Amino acid sequence: MPFYWYFVCSFIRKISTQALKNKKQFGLIGKNIEYSFSRKFFSKKFSSNDKFLNFDYKNYDIQSIEGVNRIFNHEKTSGLNVTIPYKEDIISFLDKISDEAKKIGSVNTICFENDMKIGYNTDIFGFTESLKANKIDNIDSVLILGTGGAAKTISYFCVKNDIPYNIVSRQSSKMHLLYNNLDKKNFLHKVLIVNCTPVGTFPEVNKCPELPYEIINKENIFFDLVYNPSETLFMKKGREIGCKALNGYEMLRFQAEMSWKLWSKTFE
Repeated sequence: MPFYWYFVCSFIRKISTQALKNKKQFGLIGKNIEYSFSRKFFSKKFSSNDKFLNFDYKNYDIQSIEGVNRIFNHEKTSGLNVTIPYKEDIISFLDKISDEAKKIGSVNTICFENDMKIGYNTDIFGFTESLKANKIDNIDSVLILGTGGAAKTISYFCVKNDIPYNIVSRQSSKMHLLYNNLDKKNFLHKVLIVNCTPVGTFPEVNKCPELPYEIINKENIFFDLVYNPSETLFMKKGREIGCKALNGYEMLRFQAEMSWKLWSKTFE
């Protein structure tokens, strides 16, 4: 290779490396998140405007919550999303959380403001707006499948809107119902059944929550927070009964837009 080409290539590599180091870094914290919606959504947002050429979004797939310290210590980290299974565990690593996130007990968005890591919950906005978009109202009760951070968001929604609800778990507890103890009375009238577990997520598409589907009536609504695949087995079973069924894509889109709005104060 002629010397001048070697010099040019070395210079380009140096510039590219420096540019990468200077990028404002955003990203998603989670586990087994290669499929994630967020990276594609925000990368497209950043690439759509020259103003954001210096911004980058990546997945932080960590095996334990302690891995967040490395992410937080990166000087260019400017905003983060949080997903399963860290929406609750992340709280103890933050300097402050919003009043609503505190009431819910779950954080899915982090802003870096004045050297402070501040947690917010935009899932509640996403869930509320997706119900409106799908004209789901006049709900008699809600059946929440799962006990994690997403389930806490849906529980908060029910309390806030004075809607009766029950939480279903595989673990015996005075606070929860067991799947194998569910009967017809749990599905009477217009019940919104929300899958807050990762069951049915790609690649395990042949799995679904272990509900007594044979006794569920068609007034019920199936809402799966899973969005990959677009039609889960849980949704398919609901539609076979005659129920309305939707996935979590719109909720994700709405909550992501709210995350963007929260981060926007750092864009200047």
